[in-house]
Amino acid sequence: METALTLLRFWFGTSDDDAQVARTQSALWWNKDQDTDATIRARFAGLLAQAAEGELDGWLATPHGRLALIVLTDQFPRNMYRDTPEAFAFDHLARAWCEAGLALGEDQPLRPIERVFFYLPLEHSEALEDQQRAVALFEALSKEGTASLRPILASNLDFARRHRDIIARFGRYPHRNRILGRTSTREETEFLREKGSSF
Repeated sequence: METALTLLRFWFGTSDDDAQVARTQSALWWNKDQDTDATIRARFAGLLAQAAEGELDGWLATPHGRLALIVLTDQFPRNMYRDTPEAFAFDHLARAWCEAGLALGEDQPLRPIERVFFYLPLEHSEALEDQQRAVALFEALSKEGTASLRPILASNLDFARRHRDIIARFGRYPHRNRILGRTSTREETEFLREKGSSF
């Protein structure tokens, strides 16, 4: 039976060294891999459905439980339902849990590498206000952690700024248009030809 703890161990591993976690888990986090997607779908699709029905709200009693819900609803759908509208269907839950957790200061007890994923729902938002808040959070986070972790956090900050700039320019993520059935403008179509435009 999956729990908040088994979910977090799957996502972050078991090392106490955040830089080591980032090195060993980065392929899981950022690479597009069908086998990884299938593994996450097999292990966690039922748990995601429970979260969407409010059946896991008890996890919100602790910062790590909240983090597990955020990862479950923000990260895992992007694997389970890659290139379909369902990949983004749970973003509103992740964002709400992130914002409520920030209001309670529940990000602060978490390790820096954990806070990266606590903040990502704001970076995934198509609202400029959320993007600006994400950049501010990643700016503060980039000053924390060990010397070996700071380049990784600086990279996260760079991505946050790039995401914000896209939303500031277009008001949405052009790379989601095809998936969501939205018509791209000429400017968006030209942008999507650029390297790195789709993350």
